[in-house]
Amino acid sequence: MTKFLIVYDHPYIHSFNHAVLEKVVTKLTQQGDSYDVIDLYQDGFNPAYDAEELRLFHRGQTHDPLVRQYLTQLKTADALIVITPIWWNDLPGMLKGFIDKVMKEGPELTHVVTKTGVQGTLTNIRKGYVLTTSTSPTFYLRWACGNAIKKVFIQTTLKQLGIRHVKWSNCGGITNATAEKREGYLAKVSQMSF
Repeated sequence: MTKFLIVYDHPYIHSFNHAVLEKVVTKLTQQGDSYDVIDLYQDGFNPAYDAEELRLFHRGQTHDPLVRQYLTQLKTADALIVITPIWWNDLPGMLKGFIDKVMKEGPELTHVVTKTGVQGTLTNIRKGYVLTTSTSPTFYLRWACGNAIKKVFIQTTLKQLGIRHVKWSNCGGITNATAEKREGYLAKVSQMSF
């Protein structure tokens, strides 16, 4: 049995992203896997640093109880699923703030800084999935916009944190997508091998 951690980043319960979350939860339940959901908006997570939080950062400390909770969940997960929209060709500010605030420096936390760069300690997370939606078509994100999700978030940020085996699936053109396209993507999520 795999222990999954789902990081969900959307403020609207009737969004297509929420439908994706529901499909993922159903699939994991059917597989008999355990999971926790970090719902950043529902939790009331504040993605912005304050002066005290920044002062504590390099000591691997925090005064935000949600950061402590999220760190525990990250360190005890076997797999990670991130569900988020793509806004302006990149991660939304809420998810970027999650990375900024929660990924704490320290050998028992998420990474250490060496002379050659960041060394990730989240090697307990053996596999990851990034499920996104975007107004832009997927080919446009990949070929015309610099492919930020794959090149920066997956192949750089998550890799630096020690999460190396990550798959990305995007439902592009979501704003004008037909009901058939939306249902097709949800069916694809239901058939994914998590």
